[in-house]
Amino acid sequence: MKNLTRSSLFILFTLILMYCKPMKPEGEGVTGTVTWLEGNQMPGIIDEDSETEKNPKGVGVKRTLLIYPLTNVADTKNENGLFTSVSGKPVTTIETEEDGSYHLQLAPGRYSVFTKEENGLFANIFDGDGNIQPITIKENEWNLLDIIINYKAVF
Repeated sequence: MKNLTRSSLFILFTLILMYCKPMKPEGEGVTGTVTWLEGNQMPGIIDEDSETEKNPKGVGVKRTLLIYPLTNVADTKNENGLFTSVSGKPVTTIETEEDGSYHLQLAPGRYSVFTKEENGLFANIFDGDGNIQPITIKENEWNLLDIIINYKAVF
C-alpha cells in the first residue's frame, strides 16, 4: 500500500511538472537596470588605507528614462557627453526604482533610450548608422537593456 501511494504521488508530481510552463510576461517591451559609474576606473594597486571605495560595476541608481522614436546623432546637439537637444518628443517616460531596475511595456517598433541627467540627456550606445541607444521591440518579446551612465568615469 505504501508503494502504491508513493508511486501515485510520484506520477502526479511528474504530470504537474510536465504541464507547468514558466511564467512569461505578456506583451512586449524593455526591462533592465540603470547603473551609475564615476571616478577613476583604471586598473591599479588598491591602497588598503584609502577611504574611497572603487566599485567597477557601479551602483544602481534612480533615473528618468525617456523613450524617443529611433533617433540619429544628426538630429541632436551634444555638449560635454550629454545631449542638450533632441528633435522630436519622447514617446513615453518612466522612473526607475531606487535600485535602478525598470520594466516598461512598449508597442513593437524601433526606439532610442536616454536617461535624464542634470545638464541634459545621456546615452552611450550607437549602431553603425549613428542611431542612439537603439532598441527594437518585437511582438510578444521582452528586451533586456542595462544602461551604464559613465560620463563622469575615467578609463
